[in-house]
Amino acid sequence: MLWIGHRSAASFGGVLVSGSFGCESYSMAVYSYRALDATRRAVRGTVSGETAWEAREHLRAQGLVVQEVSLRRSVRFPVVGKLIHRRDRTAWAEATRELATLLAVDVPILEALDTLILQHRGRFQAMLVALRDQVAAGASLAEAMRAAPETFDSLSICMVEVGERGGHLDQVLERLSDFQERSLEFRDRVSSALLYPSIVLCVSLAVTLFLMTFVVPLLLDGLEKAGRPLPLPTRILKHASDGLAEHGALLFVVVVVGGVLGGLWFGTERGRRWKSRMVFRVPIIGGLMRKQEVARLAFVISTLMRNGVVFLEALRLAAQTARNMVVRDALNDCGRLVTAGSDIGAAMARSDFFPQLVVHVFTVGQQSGRLEEMLERLAVGYERQVSSSAARLAAALEPLLILFLAVFVGFILFATMLPILEAGNAIEM
Repeated sequence: MLWIGHRSAASFGGVLVSGSFGCESYSMAVYSYRALDATRRAVRGTVSGETAWEAREHLRAQGLVVQEVSLRRSVRFPVVGKLIHRRDRTAWAEATRELATLLAVDVPILEALDTLILQHRGRFQAMLVALRDQVAAGASLAEAMRAAPETFDSLSICMVEVGERGGHLDQVLERLSDFQERSLEFRDRVSSALLYPSIVLCVSLAVTLFLMTFVVPLLLDGLEKAGRPLPLPTRILKHASDGLAEHGALLFVVVVVGGVLGGLWFGTERGRRWKSRMVFRVPIIGGLMRKQEVARLAFVISTLMRNGVVFLEALRLAAQTARNMVVRDALNDCGRLVTAGSDIGAAMARSDFFPQLVVHVFTVGQQSGRLEEMLERLAVGYERQVSSSAARLAAALEPLLILFLAVFVGFILFATMLPILEAGNAIEM
């Protein structure tokens, strides 16, 4: 099976909870395939499945004659992967609104996809063509999207599948588009705010490297040959400069190798889990990341429940779409406790991830029967807090970096000029 179904039911506090989960699990592998369609035309693409046999069966169910299925292997560097596929996901965020608008006026899905194909170019257009072909062959839109996980994230696939099941795909896409636009706006705002501090930091490193490897040795060598004792600040500067000149190449190799090994390790489950824990422990930034994750899961759960998905199913789907493993584990633990008969608030209070406000919102929402509305307000409020806090943090970084650069360059100038001034005073005396 391409997705795992699990059913359970329980009732607590007037909220019915049950499970019927169709979103893709994180344990699925991605396979590349070559096949022939009904017109004997060669097609290529990717498909998700737990095994190669399962991937073949899924392709055959779409009417394809499978020629080859192979596990897609790639070196996992999270940063590089994000840079490669960010443009596609940005294009999908734009296309979501267009698709929602077309479906809202009763345009058939195939015709709507044809319209999107004409609106876009390049790699994403080719992806839309493949999407349209799979839907025309009988696959649902969510199934077709699942074959391209590098473009369509698990949240989008999950939302689309829920919308197709409930017959409200246009409404779900509209809400998904709102969330994506807010996320992109937040990302762009943070990127713009960090641009100037990043430039200052790069200039600082370049100036430091130039001074320490060229200017400082040139000035201090002459002073040392004069036979005069160097002051303590000058000796410290000289030792640092000599060490950088002698071991700079080795340091560069160590940094590069360390970066490569770190990228490989962060691609493992153990590395991802460690990063998921540590990101919430970073001062200031950890709190922002926690609020951002809470806003995301609140949006997912509220959207699912507004489209007829009962709470426990929405909770588990939110866990499957969570990007952070700590968040996923916390949601899964809550799901198990709720299934065993615990209240929502009590289950969340046992986790150290959820802030007290979030626990209170879930508790009051359960009691009042307005959980979807309260979660939506929570998501919007947290998104605004994160956006404004990130902008203030970036604004505070600018003067700090400039101050650091001024102090460092000032120390270099002071340590360099100090022996010259002392020599001048000695001559006058």
